[in-house]
Amino acid sequence: MPAVTADTLTLPRLPALPDATTAWRPVKRVVRARRSLEGEGFQVRRPFPGVDLALADPFLLLDHMGAVEYGPGEAKGAPWHPHRGFETVTYLIDGAFEHKDSAGGGGLITDGGTQWMTAGSGVLHSELPPQDLVARGGLFHGVQLWVNLPRAAKWTPPRYQDIRPADAVLLAGDDGGALVRVIAGDVAGFRGPGATHTPITYLHATLAPGARLRLPWPEEFNAMVYVLHGRGTVGHEHRPLEEGQLAVLDRGRAITLRAETDQDVLVLGGLPLNEPVARYGPFVMNTRAEIIEAIEDFRAGRLGGTHVPHAGPADEKIDQ
Repeated sequence: MPAVTADTLTLPRLPALPDATTAWRPVKRVVRARRSLEGEGFQVRRPFPGVDLALADPFLLLDHMGAVEYGPGEAKGAPWHPHRGFETVTYLIDGAFEHKDSAGGGGLITDGGTQWMTAGSGVLHSELPPQDLVARGGLFHGVQLWVNLPRAAKWTPPRYQDIRPADAVLLAGDDGGALVRVIAGDVAGFRGPGATHTPITYLHATLAPGARLRLPWPEEFNAMVYVLHGRGTVGHEHRPLEEGQLAVLDRGRAITLRAETDQDVLVLGGLPLNEPVARYGPFVMNTRAEIIEAIEDFRAGRLGGTHVPHAGPADEKIDQ
């Protein structure tokens, strides 16, 4: 059960959208998240990269962490590491994470909170479970989204946003069966608290069995739906979608979902940047030369203003 809940009967409702005249977005593709290990060895499910990045643009990566019940001494995180050229958005559904960075940002993210870090020109940071969670164990469930920065904002100074659980905008679906938490962007005139360099919409919805969720969606945005828990259908064609699957939607002006069981989903989309992408681990720039510059700055201690005496492998492929 997600930490942030509310009585949907008391919340503003999304508008009812008519079946016959609404330009519903059809499903273009469904992919299953791949499992991998990150940081000190915690498991994530990663639906993208895995689809063509042009379909996900301006998003770069989505990691689904948990849900997992840690025993004492089992909780793990990601010690100090660098980033440049994009933003990391860590949303905790349940549990806690402690963030520190070389720009002086940081804090404790708790149940339902979001840590939005703009790496920009470069920052070093760590993301670790607090010591009390390590000692006693407990439930941990969250996601991290990487949002690309446009070329003009790649060198912006690092910035940190602490979005508390109470800051999220809460809405109800038109039939009252869905609770929607708007983290960033605009849904039917309701704007979430996250400040973005790239126009995006990012929300988390919980649906009761049999409930539907209908969302007006900007036609110029792309759109994706990822299932955190449960199963249901997406699109007017009722394409099945279950936990760990991502649906990439085609063009249209609205999104429709229906739950078969209790279901939690992320719905996200944004205005594609349509710019060249060069990637090397934690660096995302526009050219190979900028990636080499980031690596050299990191090794020389110029990235984030803090000297780090080691770097990652030097023989990894640099993506163009």
